[in-house]
Amino acid sequence: MNAVSLPPIERFARLTALLAEWQAVWRPLPFQHRHLPWEAHLPGLAEALLALDEEAVARWQDAPFAASPLAAWLPVDELATLVNLPALPADRDEPPGAWGEHIGGRKWQQIAAFVARTRVHPGEPLVEWCAGKGHLARTLARVHDRATIGLEWQASLCQAGAGLAERQGAAVTLAQQDVMVDEATHWLDDETHVAALHACGDLHARLIELAAEHAGAVTLAPCCYHRTAAQRYRPLSQHGRRLAAEQGLTLARDDLALAVQETVTAPRGDRRRREQANAWRLGFDRLQREVRGVDAYLPVPSLAYGRLPETFAGFCRWAAAQKGLDLPAHLDWSAFERAGRRRLVEVTRLELVRHLFRRPLEVWLALDRLLRLEEAGFSVELGTFCARELTPRNLLLRARS
Repeated sequence: MNAVSLPPIERFARLTALLAEWQAVWRPLPFQHRHLPWEAHLPGLAEALLALDEEAVARWQDAPFAASPLAAWLPVDELATLVNLPALPADRDEPPGAWGEHIGGRKWQQIAAFVARTRVHPGEPLVEWCAGKGHLARTLARVHDRATIGLEWQASLCQAGAGLAERQGAAVTLAQQDVMVDEATHWLDDETHVAALHACGDLHARLIELAAEHAGAVTLAPCCYHRTAAQRYRPLSQHGRRLAAEQGLTLARDDLALAVQETVTAPRGDRRRREQANAWRLGFDRLQREVRGVDAYLPVPSLAYGRLPETFAGFCRWAAAQKGLDLPAHLDWSAFERAGRRRLVEVTRLELVRHLFRRPLEVWLALDRLLRLEEAGFSVELGTFCARELTPRNLLLRARS
């Protein structure tokens, strides 16, 4: 059967089996381990990865399934088949670029592609979920020439969005609403079409649960599955819960972050700062293991790149203070910094194993959402609404009861 036309329930079942079978390989984080748990079971894999040059690493970071060197050890071809989803066709032309005023260029292109694939029936009430300033709501209102409601909990964003709607002549009402409370159901009925572009974690899971009971249609591009209060992932669908239990697939909140780790290439300066921060973290990891006499990873809080200390020594002192760790008065800072940079080269290559399972996990999570809506009686499509170069979070669910 053509991979694109593979029934969702079959695709989901196979992905569940593969994610479960290989979870001991894709779950461990290379930066936490001197020696990864899977190295003994997959002899030669780590050595092959560490031998890759920079060009090869960049190529497989960008396209994990293309002539992958991992195929001798891992199910590359089957995973590639299972993540091959259809590109959903547009039902109308994209709105004019002039409508993207006050919206970032890349964000506007995402909105334009999303709106062109949002199937709205005549007279159908439109609601944007987690609207922010209502950029999507304004575009839907103008395209379909009808009043649209945007739900947003921050009053400042509602106020700013109302001003934009007034200037553009868009019939949009931004209602201050916490979508996680019971009152959110008041905005939905069995004719309502709810749209959400990149609603995060619990916010879009809440949308699916409420829509399953109270809405007529959903158009959703999910994002940031790991932004959830639960420590353990509980599949939304009954079928997902049953299958995950049968296969022994268990997902912690941190595991879900893998699904959204692919990003559009950042500017060169941002990449350099990120690489420096990662090398410093790995240098501190080597340092803290020696100082504590414990060969184990010690998690350190995140620090925005703009707030990084100016020197490696400054970063280590900050990190040690966060963990209540006393550092010796005299240290060879240069040696530990060099060790961190060497370790980053290794970790970057070993991470290619996890990259191979990144899109499969994301598709699995989206299929779980599809199945939840199907179980509620909806007819659901899953595909892509734009190229991954515009946003790697390009999966779109279209559902109608």
